Amino acid sequence: MSQPSRIAERMDAIAPFHVMDLLARARRMERDGRSIVHMEIGEPDFPTPGPIIAAGRQALAEGRTHYTPALGLPALREAIASYYATRYGVEIDPDRVVVTPGASGALHLLLAVLVDPGRKVLLSDPGYPCNRHLVRLVDGVPVSIPVEAEGGYQLGPAHIAAYWDAQTVAAMVASPSNPTGTILGQAELSDLAKAVFARDGHLIVDEIYHGLVYGPHPPTALSVSDDIFVINSFSKYFGMTGWRLGWLIAPQAYIPALDRLAQNLFLAAPTPAQYAALSAFGNETMAIMEARRAEFQQRRDYLLPALRKIGFAIDAEPAGAFYLYAKASRFTDDSFTLANRLLDEVGVAVTPGIDFGTHRAHEYLRFAYTTTMPKLEEGVARLAAFLK
Repeated sequence: MSQPSRIAERMDAIAPFHVMDLLARARRMERDGRSIVHMEIGEPDFPTPGPIIAAGRQALAEGRTHYTPALGLPALREAIASYYATRYGVEIDPDRVVVTPGASGALHLLLAVLVDPGRKVLLSDPGYPCNRHLVRLVDGVPVSIPVEAEGGYQLGPAHIAAYWDAQTVAAMVASPSNPTGTILGQAELSDLAKAVFARDGHLIVDEIYHGLVYGPHPPTALSVSDDIFVINSFSKYFGMTGWRLGWLIAPQAYIPALDRLAQNLFLAAPTPAQYAALSAFGNETMAIMEARRAEFQQRRDYLLPALRKIGFAIDAEPAGAFYLYAKASRFTDDSFTLANRLLDEVGVAVTPGIDFGTHRAHEYLRFAYTTTMPKLEEGVARLAAFLK
């Protein structure tokens, strides 16, 4: 007779990512012959750029499949540091660069180094759900702070003052953010850092959508202070989602601890992916990425007014990423049910607000413009007919 399941209590606080269930159901419907317009998943629809693929193939052909140092391939750490100098005018010591298995691997590593059991991390609500779950995974306490469109759905100094207490060790923000696509400017980052540092805390900034911006390039948080922890990724702008490669820039004093834990937690990021990423910063690849960024902007510039025209309210216009966080309260007081009806009845897949927190989540849907313009136009036509 089998023993009853004994699952760790921390799992009670790890909620499912509803968009993944919607995606799986949408895929099944497609296999059954249904036409589905995908505006739910946060993954670029473009393939990995050719120069990156070629570099990965070359690495495999040359047998470059052994472990790298835990902090990453030295040449890649140097390339990332050079990228900050070229793109942002910020000088970064390559020794401060930690290459990780995706941005999630970077955050998991960092939280384990910074957060003791029972200590708190301040996060925005709405915000990317995995962040609060990773805080729980290290037995920390995520504090979800309601944020509004008037403040760009971002944390600010007033939130730090109101929610910080003796058990708080860090605050985390994202710029551009998921699900709202809003960004933090230089002054906002500076004010936020001052508020956190005045309380002897850590500031973590998620910059994984940097590059995918539709106006002046926002500053990296590292232009404000070397004491900020910055997380980035090759997944979004560079189109390497399945390669599972990200990075962390940390203050020098934390590198030995991060190195020691990386050796034990995942040993090293995928080696072929690291060699492939050496081509990510080349002129040919950057030209490809800039052309794709322009196409994402074209999609945003179509979808934003189109959704407003059929009755969705978008109170904070996205300046980056590839999402629109749209208020659906004109149509429903239960956006989760609406998202399921849209999939079932008209074949449009979107993400319900409950994936991103609890603050007014029932009023919102997230639309991802990670599909072609003809598909977006078809999706809007189906939405308009359904909602009419």
